[in-house]
Amino acid sequence: MKAKKFDADFDSGKNVTAALDLSKARRPLQEQKRVNVDFPAWMIESLDREAGRLGVTRQSIIKVWLAERLEQASSDK
Repeated sequence: MKAKKFDADFDSGKNVTAALDLSKARRPLQEQKRVNVDFPAWMIESLDREAGRLGVTRQSIIKVWLAERLEQASSDK
C-alpha cells in the first residue's frame, strides 16, 4: 500500500491495521521487566485490603501508586 492511500484510509477512519506489520511493534517506555520486592507482612495485608476495596489486583495498585509517586517526584524538580 502506498503512503498516500494509507494516509487517506487512516484519515477517513478506515481500519488500516491489516497494512501494518505488528509483529515488530513496540510500545516505547512500556516494555516490561520483572523485579522482585520483599514487603513486610503488614504492608502486604494493607495493599490487599486497598486493592480489594478498589477491585484491582495487588500488582495493579502497586504499579499505579509507584507511577503516581514517580510523576510527582519528577514534577517537583
